[in-house]
Amino acid sequence: MKPTDDGTRHRIINAAGEVFAQHGFEKGTIRDIVSLAEVNLAAVNYHFGDKWGLYQATVRYGHELAGEEVPLPSWEPDTPADIRFRDFVRTMLQRVLVTKKHAWHSRLMMRELIQPTDAGTEVVREFVRPMHQLLLSILDELLPPETPQHRRDQTAFSLIGQCLFYKIAAPVVMGLVSEEEFETHFTQSELADHIADVMLAAMGHRKPIP
Repeated sequence: MKPTDDGTRHRIINAAGEVFAQHGFEKGTIRDIVSLAEVNLAAVNYHFGDKWGLYQATVRYGHELAGEEVPLPSWEPDTPADIRFRDFVRTMLQRVLVTKKHAWHSRLMMRELIQPTDAGTEVVREFVRPMHQLLLSILDELLPPETPQHRRDQTAFSLIGQCLFYKIAAPVVMGLVSEEEFETHFTQSELADHIADVMLAAMGHRKPIP
């Protein structure tokens, strides 16, 4: 591959991310993508084959980017489960609310959640499932041993749902609380503490942060 090829590929993916995040796969056009990326159609065909290949690569890159920008923390072997749980919540919420660099990737992931395509199947297997398994391994130490699997999964999904709420319903929240309250008490850090406190209390671990 030529040295310029990698730069061209990334330009196309970033342009595609902007277009697909705004319009979706069906309505997002290759014409808009090549115009934004300042490349010709042949470059798209060369790197991705067709529009679907480009969409799959873009969705995959969006998840890879989230992991690179907000990596999971590393823990010492004896780190208590409640600490690992809080760290997981902070990481998940930061990924959901990320606004830096390529803000399109968060919007595209949300679009895939609301209007899923076949591109999401590989993403779930390669990126989402490992995160889910990690969360379950932490919950195994926090929930009673007799907790059935479906309740463990539901608990994990409840956590993810709370994180997604502050992404999806941000305009509603901003309309219900004062600007001062939103800016002071709805920061990523405070929301992460709140969600972790609620979930840990529900599991019988009451150690709220002051």
